[in-house]
Amino acid sequence: MDAVRRRKFINGFILVLSTLAALFGLMWLFWILGTLLYKGLGSLSLEVFIGNPPAPGDNTGGLKHAIVGQTLIVLIATLIGIPVGILAGTYLSEYGGNSRVANFIRDLSDVVMSVPSIVVGTFIYAIMVKPAGHFMGIAGSVSLAIMMIPIILRTTDDMLRMVPPELREAAYALGATKFKVIKDVVYRAAITGIVTGVILSVARIGGETAPLLFTSFNNNFFTLNIFQPMASLTVTMYDYAMSPYKYWQQLAWAAAIILTFGVLGANIIGRVIAHYKFKK
Repeated sequence: MDAVRRRKFINGFILVLSTLAALFGLMWLFWILGTLLYKGLGSLSLEVFIGNPPAPGDNTGGLKHAIVGQTLIVLIATLIGIPVGILAGTYLSEYGGNSRVANFIRDLSDVVMSVPSIVVGTFIYAIMVKPAGHFMGIAGSVSLAIMMIPIILRTTDDMLRMVPPELREAAYALGATKFKVIKDVVYRAAITGIVTGVILSVARIGGETAPLLFTSFNNNFFTLNIFQPMASLTVTMYDYAMSPYKYWQQLAWAAAIILTFGVLGANIIGRVIAHYKFKK
């Protein structure tokens, strides 16, 4: 009886500690979000979204150039990173198995995931920006795509390997080809996990500043030319937050809240699509 009571006491004690740890983490999360709402909501206006960048000392203007630039850079990075990451993860799970090459790729992707983002930025600077002689928005997209690929690759690999082999065998027994089995059976069973990995990778790159400083740099003017320096919300937010002008600092808070809730919105939309479209 004493042993039962001791186990119940230990179980309750660990449960209390776990709950307190979760509440401690949530406290900081709500503190950050609350500060963003308090500082950022007052800075939001229509001018922030459609206005051109303000001149020094000017109290009018917005973040149109940075919002468009951030959207283009992240969108191109996503178009590069998602197909490469999913296809690489599919190869590891469905073709590579536990071969030496597959295990080497897995270890390499783990190493790349832990590499500081500034290292990725300097690498792309050396192979793209320096030979071209100027900063480019496309270079920023490539640097962000490199950061996305390992996350999607490992998530896809893990999710596909969790699919029961009996599903594959049943599809093969019905005469389906390997391509059809992967596309219509394996992907459908693992789509929620794959989409989660994609969302995590987009959230990871959405707030990166260091690699963009070495690649796309910044631009004080509106541009859609990805082969020229391009503004981004993260770099613009950093520049405005460090400026001595109060209005620029307000725009920095506005950029912060746009980034935060943009990533949150992308998470929600991705999960809704995965749940209602692919689970039917």
